[in-house]
Amino acid sequence: MTGADEHTDRDMADGLDRLWTPHRMTYISGADRPEGGYEKPSGCPFCLAPRRPPEESLVVARGEHVFVVLNLYPYNPGHLLVCPYRHVADYTDLDGPETVELASLTQTAMRVVRKVSNAHGFNLGMNQGGVAGAGIAAHLHQHVVPRWGGDANFMPVIGRTKVLPQLLGDTRDLLVRAWPA
Repeated sequence: MTGADEHTDRDMADGLDRLWTPHRMTYISGADRPEGGYEKPSGCPFCLAPRRPPEESLVVARGEHVFVVLNLYPYNPGHLLVCPYRHVADYTDLDGPETVELASLTQTAMRVVRKVSNAHGFNLGMNQGGVAGAGIAAHLHQHVVPRWGGDANFMPVIGRTKVLPQLLGDTRDLLVRAWPA
């Protein structure tokens, strides 16, 4: 046997099956981190996303001051990020119109996700600073994470693996079609 079917005693020492997600190593290792980091807009994925073609950007909706984009490394299907276009790190750095639109698009994101996937609830939040868990601390972003009863099953808790039933592009298309004009 070779390839994926080949298991050694070392690979299976604990008797558990594995679901391999090698695409996650890019995120974990920081291999896709720009050379200068995320601190400057030129290397910030939240500054770059709105400029990319729709099929590459994962942007779902655009406002005047804020946009909504799918999380490239989602906790759950439909995990969205609400981001100001302006490269600011802290919630207190937003001006009035940005704050209002961020709140409004967060509400719309919740309505749309409920409509297309029947989410039972949501986790909303911002991690302010690296010490608070922000992976990209230099550009403010609010997480909108849909939740369903039983979505925290044994896979992430014991298996340390998240099973996502839908490709990001398919999720984006579904949300874009349902987003109010």
